Amino acid sequence: MRKTLLATLLASTLPLGSALADDHAIKVGTVAGPETQVMEVAAEIAEREYGLEVEIIEFTDYVTPNAALADGSLDANAYQHEPYMRSMVEDRGYDFAVAGYTFVYPIGAYSEKYDSIEALPDGATIALPNDPSNEGRALILMHNLGLIELADPENLEATPLDIVENPHDFEFREIEAAQLPRVLPDVDLAFINNTFAQPAGLTLDDALIKEGPESPYVNLIAVRAGDEEREAIQQLVKAYQTDAVEAKAEELFGAQAVPGWK
Repeated sequence: MRKTLLATLLASTLPLGSALADDHAIKVGTVAGPETQVMEVAAEIAEREYGLEVEIIEFTDYVTPNAALADGSLDANAYQHEPYMRSMVEDRGYDFAVAGYTFVYPIGAYSEKYDSIEALPDGATIALPNDPSNEGRALILMHNLGLIELADPENLEATPLDIVENPHDFEFREIEAAQLPRVLPDVDLAFINNTFAQPAGLTLDDALIKEGPESPYVNLIAVRAGDEEREAIQQLVKAYQTDAVEAKAEELFGAQAVPGWK
């Protein structure tokens, strides 16, 4: 059921069009870690309830799962929220659609040097995820707290270039999301997606800044446009949106995973 791949080897291990085209077996991409464990529960339910074989392909970055979906190597992926997917569609011309929703995984800002946001000094170094939308997501949180001022706080793809007021002279470093836990000791504050925070032993209780459950960044199951109503895809969505999957997410994430389909 589970197959681990290095994203850099994708081209040689997943040839174009290798996803199974029938409605009895599908390939789904996830980011390695606890979200894959959640998908494994959905896969077990899909097999038991619908006779659907779900092969889970793990990735270690945010970019390659969409490339694999676009070229037909996957039938679906489940790791991203809609603002990120839309930004990838605009940037790369992908033709994707939303088949169903999974969980909201709130983002948090963590520090190993300070116990409160008030203790953060002027000139502090702040690490941000460098992927589209998640960087803006972090900056909007800072704007809402009055730490910075953005030219347009509704711009989900804001970058440090969009900061018009930086009264504390914060220095921003844009880092690949998967590397943020590793650089945490070297910066004063780092915004880390729960995908990577939880495996690093971080919880929202540790965060100095955090989203609430009202976050609009609900994760989703993405497919190529036209496949939303495909029988196997809908069976996967139904298998995912179950009490057993919710219970597994609660076991792994606690209150840090909020069902996005309710």
